[in-house]
Amino acid sequence: MNELVLLMLFIGVLVFFFISGIPVAFGLGLTSLVLMLLEVGTGLNPDIIISRMFRGIDSFVLLCVPLFIMGARIMNEAGLTTRLFGFANQLVGRFKGGLAHVCVIANMIMAGMSGVATADAAGLGPIGHKAMKQAGYSDGFSLGLLGAAATIGPIIPPSLPLVIFAILAGVSAGKLLIAGILPGILIGLCLMAMVYVVARRRNFPMGERATWASFRRAIREAGPALLTPLILVGGIVSGIFTVTEAAGIAALYSLILGFLYRTLTWKMFWDLSRATMIDSATIMLILATAQVYGFLAVTTGLPVILAEKLLGISRDPLVILMIINGILLIVGCFLETIASLTLLTPIFMPIVKQVGIDPVHFGIVMVFNLMIGLLTPPFGVVLFVLNKCTGVDLATIIRGVVPFYIPLITALLIMTVLPSVSLFLVGLLFVR
Repeated sequence: MNELVLLMLFIGVLVFFFISGIPVAFGLGLTSLVLMLLEVGTGLNPDIIISRMFRGIDSFVLLCVPLFIMGARIMNEAGLTTRLFGFANQLVGRFKGGLAHVCVIANMIMAGMSGVATADAAGLGPIGHKAMKQAGYSDGFSLGLLGAAATIGPIIPPSLPLVIFAILAGVSAGKLLIAGILPGILIGLCLMAMVYVVARRRNFPMGERATWASFRRAIREAGPALLTPLILVGGIVSGIFTVTEAAGIAALYSLILGFLYRTLTWKMFWDLSRATMIDSATIMLILATAQVYGFLAVTTGLPVILAEKLLGISRDPLVILMIINGILLIVGCFLETIASLTLLTPIFMPIVKQVGIDPVHFGIVMVFNLMIGLLTPPFGVVLFVLNKCTGVDLATIIRGVVPFYIPLITALLIMTVLPSVSLFLVGLLFVR
């Protein structure tokens, strides 16, 4: 089959189903079925469909998916995010534009507990927006910043997208999670630099100076929750527990804190469990159907075709990464993160390996690219989450987000050009 026709079939049919409003998982499955009926790849073989779907979710590491989701939901519903916001306020609230800095720091702390961008946006969005609005900040600026800061969530460990990438790429999940620490801090610093500049120009207010008494009170209230990132990262690095076990410990620890603070009830726990099961089933179905789609792509030689095209342009690793960055930024505008990872990781990994790009470095760059997509219309999920939990109209949120593309793209370029940002801690803590 002609290469152009093959590419148009794989992309065109999938885009058609997505535009039709069909859910991602069903769109992937139906596209695979249409391709099989057209005898693309293996032809129609029901046994392959079933076996590949099961293979797509047959991984012990994937057990961490519902556990990370559950932990994030408990932290939000049990009021742990409010305590974290209060602690961050004690740290940086006294600076000019202090509340804006607080939102970034709070998201960085929350990132070490949830690993899901939408959870960070849903948890800290209403709290940060309310506090900033009372202090005189505009809806656009406050929600734009909160949306941008939520992208840190899946970069600093724990991280659901990084675990998914690790499974698909055959990379150590532990190394990937540790590799996300410095890039996550870099993103936060870039956002805070932007806040500093804007705060100076607009003369944003300063918060109250923290006292020792207020700081001790904030530590006492948020201290147990602040231990979560230390427990998770320390346990993974030391080898005390695996990534999956870390997810279980995070969920259990957040559950204990919820009951300890007396902000979580058994009814809430049941509702959260049911919501977690629905979200987890959705992700698993996407992974299962994407496995069939990916298998067809491989059997037809689509990755080889794309690799030849890209390598025909250049074999320089930096040039290839920049081209892939552009592709991912576009894809992230239209496709959900997990679906993008499951579709594109098997296609890009052979190219990455051929030009000598470290898979761990590439994983961080790829995931952060897709996180920026969560802030990009028309399908920016974080935009919709902020709209739903604050009631501010979508147009205002989108206008507010636009200036924050500058620090996000800056951070992306730095981590793309400097692999050491991602690989320094990995080289320090792991025998490569």
